[in-house]
Amino acid sequence: MNNAHNHEQPQLNIENLQQSTKKYASSETKKSIIQIVDSFLPYLLLWIVAIVILRRGVSIWFLPIITTLMLVFYFRIFIIFHDCCHHSFFTSSTANKIVGTLFGILTFTPYQSWAREHITHHATVADLDRRGIGDITTWTVNEYLVASKWKKFAYRVYRNPLVLFGIGPIWVFFILHRLPQRVSGRGVRNSIIITNLALAAILVIASISIGVKTYLWIQVPVIYFGGMIGIWLFYVQHQFEPANWYRHEEWDFKKAALYSSSYYKLPGILQWITGNIGLHHVHHSNARIPNYKLQACLDNTSLLQEIKPLSIRSSLKTIKLSLWDENKNTLVSFREIRGQYT
Repeated sequence: MNNAHNHEQPQLNIENLQQSTKKYASSETKKSIIQIVDSFLPYLLLWIVAIVILRRGVSIWFLPIITTLMLVFYFRIFIIFHDCCHHSFFTSSTANKIVGTLFGILTFTPYQSWAREHITHHATVADLDRRGIGDITTWTVNEYLVASKWKKFAYRVYRNPLVLFGIGPIWVFFILHRLPQRVSGRGVRNSIIITNLALAAILVIASISIGVKTYLWIQVPVIYFGGMIGIWLFYVQHQFEPANWYRHEEWDFKKAALYSSSYYKLPGILQWITGNIGLHHVHHSNARIPNYKLQACLDNTSLLQEIKPLSIRSSLKTIKLSLWDENKNTLVSFREIRGQYT
């Protein structure tokens, strides 16, 4: 298919992409353990501080500050969980499963269920014929034009930023992850059950020790705002200009990695907080690279450096992108198609 936006992305020799990144696709146990310690311990200590604030009558206005700091380490915990799902955080599958399950509980996300869905995402991202699992629903212009008025309305509501980033975290982390949606196999179902039972046990223990109200005042904002940030990052990683989407016969993982996954260039502190996940084209090039080696891989792989970075400012413009136009081979807004197709 002729791609009208190829001039905006370099045409690269991508056949050796995986070979070029292979030497970074190995974990280092010492670095992994250090990352667990410097992510989990501060998170735990901040939990204790938040409890003291609520239980000892300290000014409630300190709580948003503590919650914001908790979000920093909550997100790093989620990145560790994410790497465990890819079996890239430890060389041992058992270690990945144990840490992934425990950190999945902390992030309200069932390990094996999410891992299965996320691996599917890697295998299908930007494939127009295999959408629907582990991605943000994206219609083509033609699909939108032939849809009923009700379906158009529902899709527009879904793609509204207030719904996607405001209601989305509630739906995903508090409801969807509690339910056995589109799962198969005992292991996946057990993962959801184990996570739910663990969260129920935590709630019971909290009700006995610190009180349900105290627990919810701390936990709900962390999960909600952490989920909001996570959904935003997931969105901008694949919904950007000039991302490419392909029909299945044209799709391959190398093109999806370089031309359908963004290089979200964040300031140093934000890159540290988000575990380098903004280097998403690197991550999709080889998902076995642990987060702490993504930057080194980028720095030493000229092929990956050819991808134009996406800044925070330019990423805000992606919010309007809602449909894939197969005629123009680009993501477009509802407003753009209004005058052209209706």
